[in-house]
Amino acid sequence: MDFRFDIIAYYLPLLLKGTLVTIGVSLASILLGAILGLGIGFGRMSRHAWIRFPAAGYINFFRGTPLLVQILMVHFGLIPLLIDRTDPIIAAILALTLNSAAYTAEIFRAGIQSIERGQTEAALSLGMTRHQAMRHIVLPQAIKRMIPAFGNEFIVLIKDSSLVAYIAAPELMYYSNNMRGQYLRVWEPYLTASLIYLILTYSLSKLLQYWERRMK
Repeated sequence: MDFRFDIIAYYLPLLLKGTLVTIGVSLASILLGAILGLGIGFGRMSRHAWIRFPAAGYINFFRGTPLLVQILMVHFGLIPLLIDRTDPIIAAILALTLNSAAYTAEIFRAGIQSIERGQTEAALSLGMTRHQAMRHIVLPQAIKRMIPAFGNEFIVLIKDSSLVAYIAAPELMYYSNNMRGQYLRVWEPYLTASLIYLILTYSLSKLLQYWERRMK
């Protein structure tokens, strides 16, 4: 097999440009997904059925349907209703955010429920409100336990962001597919893309390991 490094060198600026878009889309999606997921997680734990059931339905829908289908529905269905045109970047961030929120909601729920109930009761006995107890006692401890799960979710999200190439979002896989189509070569574009994804996910895993050690 004649592996052509000249093709990689020619396309490298575009692949790096796509990598920056991949990082930006993934970062925005995980941050927005965490905010939305926190609210859904609290809804999932609510004592009120009219709050708990919709939250559970949201989680079941986005965890139980393919991400690619969600991306296509958001891009071709939801985004045109919101802004009267299609925008692949906005659609990518929105679809990944909605999907990530379902998983982060369960991460928040499991982390919060892992904290002993007695700590909340002790905080209430000291005069704290439930909101204060959650903010100052429960969440800080729960977040430490949730770091590995959030790290895994972020890594999965970076890899899943490759699916937004189907809606022509100019990220890493989009330019890799263009490279394949232009030169009718497979190994060069996809091995290069795989290496870049590996560098991103490995660097993130090391950063999260360092952060976890610091939190301890």
